[in-house]
Amino acid sequence: MRLHRNLVFAVIDGLHLIFNENEYADKVVEKLLKRDKRWGARDRGFIAETVYEIVRWKRLYAEIAEVKEPYRRDNLWRIFAVWAVLRGIQLPDWKQLTGTPARRIKGKFDELSKTRKFRESIPDWLDDLGTQELGSELWTKEIAALNEQATVILRVNTLKTNKEKLQGILFDNDIETISIKGYPDALQLKERANVFTTQAFKDGLFEVQDASSQLVSSFLDVSPGMRVADACAGAGGKSLHLAALMENKGQVISMDIYGNKLKELKRRAKRNSAHNIETREIDSTKVIKKLHGKMDRVLIDAPCSGLGVLRRNPDAKWKLQPDFIEDIKETQKQILQDYSKMVKPGGKMVYATCSILPSENQEQVETFLKSDSGTDFKLIEDKKILAHQSGFDGFYMALLERKA
Repeated sequence: MRLHRNLVFAVIDGLHLIFNENEYADKVVEKLLKRDKRWGARDRGFIAETVYEIVRWKRLYAEIAEVKEPYRRDNLWRIFAVWAVLRGIQLPDWKQLTGTPARRIKGKFDELSKTRKFRESIPDWLDDLGTQELGSELWTKEIAALNEQATVILRVNTLKTNKEKLQGILFDNDIETISIKGYPDALQLKERANVFTTQAFKDGLFEVQDASSQLVSSFLDVSPGMRVADACAGAGGKSLHLAALMENKGQVISMDIYGNKLKELKRRAKRNSAHNIETREIDSTKVIKKLHGKMDRVLIDAPCSGLGVLRRNPDAKWKLQPDFIEDIKETQKQILQDYSKMVKPGGKMVYATCSILPSENQEQVETFLKSDSGTDFKLIEDKKILAHQSGFDGFYMALLERKA
């Protein structure tokens, strides 16, 4: 591979914004890719993949480069040089890269790779937490899987097409996909591609949604004609799936405390032809109270640490803090108490997170069932999805039923 100066400069600028200005990697990459209209798909691919890879392995590379935060520009170049040497890329004769000690870099890599927190490039506190919650052996396997690049998974919008038709349409656009056993609406891309520019996406024939995430709406056991609340809907990936599973019959009430996310859901629902979705911003406790005891199904896709989705959000390793996880657990507890009241007698509820920590998952469900609000509920089934076992995101989901 030959390095091109303007592409590498874009990578360095991006790393500065992510590491020193605390900006989100996905937003930074989005901005970088618009910098030069002459860049082709391969150029943009290099920028995106290199930025994400260096973000993912930040601690390991910085340790090898012997630099500390905040990273001056020359230190970002040293980190980049480590990435290039470990990838076996011939370094060009640029002043920023002169004197790169390739042999020492490889030696330090071998030495540091013997220690998990360096090898997997994670903060000390996160390594301690993972060990404490999952045990050393399981955590070692899981964090290694969470450092692999995520595959691109589509969810076929069954309101508009089916899997076979969509595969054919994408194939005509030079995008090859494969079905995944056990995931009825999922297609996996054989190679990464920008699917958002396709006519099929603009026509609402699919959404991009990880395979584990696709299991949540199905787990809620919905059928056409029901009244369903998606209580932490966000931009509505699961609401759209629920609408499809319900064949546009009945009602999906998509709720969130952030109105701007619900606006995005409205746009997506229109593109998907999901007509049975109604959005409600939770701007006071009245919004929930109005629905007490009225919903056949309630989905609580709770805010969480997001540790199960590190493959697609590697910068979360550096942005997450231990006190945030403690605070979010209190939020989860409160949400379960408040939102469970919407379930009518005989109705069902799913509590789900994209976390792998038992303290955010089964322990929250156990606490809820022992509380006054949970005495009417029983646990029907729960699923713990780990990335090293499934090959997809880490997730948890629990199906509970309210006594009739």
